Amino acid sequence: MLKGRKVLVTGGSGFIGSHLVEELVKRGARVKILVPYTLNKNKEDLVYLERGVLAKLDIVHGNIADLVCVKDVIKGAEIIFNLAAIVSIPYSYTHPREVVDVNTIGTLNMLTAARETGNVERFIQTSTSEVYGTARYVPIDEKHPLQPQSPYSASKIAADSLALSFYNSFNLPVVVVRPFNTFGPRQSERAVLPTIICQALKQDVIAIGSVTPRRDFTYVKDTVNGFIKAAESKKGIGEAINLGTGRDYSIGESIEIIGSLLHKKLKVAVKEERKRPAKSEVMRLNADNRKAKKLLGWSPEYSLREGLEETIKFISRNLSRYEPDKYVI
Repeated sequence: MLKGRKVLVTGGSGFIGSHLVEELVKRGARVKILVPYTLNKNKEDLVYLERGVLAKLDIVHGNIADLVCVKDVIKGAEIIFNLAAIVSIPYSYTHPREVVDVNTIGTLNMLTAARETGNVERFIQTSTSEVYGTARYVPIDEKHPLQPQSPYSASKIAADSLALSFYNSFNLPVVVVRPFNTFGPRQSERAVLPTIICQALKQDVIAIGSVTPRRDFTYVKDTVNGFIKAAESKKGIGEAINLGTGRDYSIGESIEIIGSLLHKKLKVAVKEERKRPAKSEVMRLNADNRKAKKLLGWSPEYSLREGLEETIKFISRNLSRYEPDKYVI
């Protein structure tokens, strides 16, 4: 379905986005990506792509919060993957307006422009497991209450609702995919697993906010596969769909696994500055992925250990990119 199709990916230079555009190019799609403008036109995670893949990308610099920009870049797109977002939860505590402008208003702009073009066959909206907040029951299915425990999660709840409203109101072929704690090569130390790994490679003591929260860690290649299946299947239209493994690990358990892979005995130092506000901390995320299996034919292929092995290899080769002594938000 994707071969020869005109595909637009917002946020295509980011962690998940770069893996997605890489796979789309390999499948023969004609890929345009919208990336944030910087003075030096920083390619972010695109620098890790093979030259042959990079050469096939149509890279446009702009901001999804700018409707004029969005209307221009979206012209001709048949399939849209909307990944552009400010994803840092700590950053959302101090810059909530900016987070809403990009995550919520930006999504509204994308939906508005997609509706006006009239030729969009699939609009894949990227959600997050953070919209669920701390699990009231596990595994978390798509009927679980949405709980805005941070400005970031609130902005994504609103974006998801807007996307589904455009399906219900205007029949825009929207699919909301909800990844659970995606990890893998290229991810920055804003996320917990790269934070642990880059510290573990340089020292034996891991500075962390808490070891008790539990997460459903999903390897990036599995997440990307879910995105693509959402674009190819008609059964997911109008639905929100979890992409998770169905198994969760505590941060403490994750540290132990990483230590075993590195053949090191790691110690933990809990740091106050790395803690979320008490009511904002999400204590447990564990996906019910039966809907993804039923509608998309998707199921994860990578275990946590397999994904961590690949992630450790990448961070080891690119350790200069990381700042293990700094709390990055």
